[in-house]
Amino acid sequence: MLNQHIASLFEELADLLEIQGANSFRVRAYRNASRTLENLSESAADVVATTGRSLTEFEGIGQDLAQKVRTIVETGSLPQLVELRSQVPAGVLQMLRIAGLGPKKVAALFHELGLATLADLKSACIAGRVADLKGFGKKTAQTILDGIAHAEEVGRRMLISIARDSAEAIVHDLKQLPTVSQVSVAGSCRRRQETCGDLDLLAVSADSTEAMDLLAAHPLVENVISRGETKQRVRLRSGIELDLRVVAAESYGAAMQYFTGSKEHNIVIRRRAQERGLKLNEYGVYRGDDYLAGRTEEEVYEAVGLPFIPPELRENRGEIEWAEAGSLPRLIELEDIQGDLHMHTTATDGAATIREMAEAAKARGLKYIAITDHSKRVTIANGLDAARLRQHWRDIDRVRGEISGIEILRGIECDILEDATLDLDDQVLSEADWVIAVLHYGLKQPREKIMTRLLNAIRNPHVDAIGHPSGRLIGSRPPADIDYKTFLQAAAEHGVMLEINSCPSRLDLNDIQAAAASSLGIPIVIDTDAHSTSGLDDLTYGVDQARRAGLTKRDIANARPWNEFQKLLAR
Repeated sequence: MLNQHIASLFEELADLLEIQGANSFRVRAYRNASRTLENLSESAADVVATTGRSLTEFEGIGQDLAQKVRTIVETGSLPQLVELRSQVPAGVLQMLRIAGLGPKKVAALFHELGLATLADLKSACIAGRVADLKGFGKKTAQTILDGIAHAEEVGRRMLISIARDSAEAIVHDLKQLPTVSQVSVAGSCRRRQETCGDLDLLAVSADSTEAMDLLAAHPLVENVISRGETKQRVRLRSGIELDLRVVAAESYGAAMQYFTGSKEHNIVIRRRAQERGLKLNEYGVYRGDDYLAGRTEEEVYEAVGLPFIPPELRENRGEIEWAEAGSLPRLIELEDIQGDLHMHTTATDGAATIREMAEAAKARGLKYIAITDHSKRVTIANGLDAARLRQHWRDIDRVRGEISGIEILRGIECDILEDATLDLDDQVLSEADWVIAVLHYGLKQPREKIMTRLLNAIRNPHVDAIGHPSGRLIGSRPPADIDYKTFLQAAAEHGVMLEINSCPSRLDLNDIQAAAASSLGIPIVIDTDAHSTSGLDDLTYGVDQARRAGLTKRDIANARPWNEFQKLLAR
């Protein structure tokens, strides 16, 4: 029973309770518990089942919620949730996927109009019943009608790589307008979350009409959903929705802080403002009616007694305490990375040769790389057996003798097989400069078998790192069921490095696990897993993930110069 699954049940329970008009404090308790569970670095199921500890030791989980977690772990379900599902049709929950419809509005549609499906909702909008409902009106009804066809797309979160590319392309074009003096991405995209549900842009412009006209006509925009004097919402051709807000210059910093979030971080910041007799909102910091600050985020944080907090840390996971103590970490930067230790060539399923990958890495300023083509188990990728691998290494030797200015390691991405053995024997692995062991198959095996496989790999003296440990593909393939506490302890004890895989659909380790690994002193490697020269540019997403984990240059093994990394390899 994964933490994410339990968290999703609590989030669904909160939605259903809010639709049913339950007490707001009760609803908030479930949402807070959901977030706590999602952010735990250890398994809630293990805490319940094996350690004898109580979940009440975690913030936001009291006796009642702890008992509900136990019920979910032991039975796989929760009677309260089953009962609420019987009272609220599934189609009602689907309405929450429509932009602009929160639980309160959905509750009105369900209770007052008796709408139970998206089809019912569409018919009611066309008939004018929704427009006549108090708190809705014709404009809202039309917005709902427009959004029904896209409910599935809107409900789907988009990979950060796609979301960021779209947002930054629009920001770039807005900056070309002489009337736009400032424009930036905000929201979860700025915090570099793994996925984004929507996008937020903030701008300062002498002519908001011109800025909105450009956005409306932008080639990435499918249609305009709504438009006012200072706010416009559009749907991009990719399916994600984007809000552009034009704000006053004196409010830009406050708006950036407010709309960057996260909500949990902002609640603490507003509370600090209140404790100082101040009012903080998206317009600025005020004492009474007197404006004090808001042009920059630095001003906003200074007003509440804190230094500027990097957006990637704003999740209320300890960053406030770090800031208070003056111990905010100096987060890893893309420029700090010296090497990339996971990439593929035409020897297996890559699109570029050894030489092309090495030259592309050198052009990007890297000082060392490892060529890590697949082992033989990955037949779909033309994986290498011992004979082909040794020939491949001879090819690497030849290329590295011909290219100066970059070290090229003879590596292998070696599969950890379903029977817990490695895909190549120890004699072959002992000849490698770098071995990264991975799970590709059998990811649905029970935890006991997954852990046996991972622990056997960690104990192998020739394995240098475990790559993309959970094997997940964000949004399409769930992670393997790993006991992270045991996994991380084993990696620390055996001196095995762990990877943050920069591929945007992987980002594995996640930020919670990476932070836990770093706290145990485990060296982290940020790799691209590139299958082409352009794939080397994905390194930025791995660095973002490390920043969300609060990691510094000191925590990242391949941020070390080559001579220091060599010492780490010698271990």
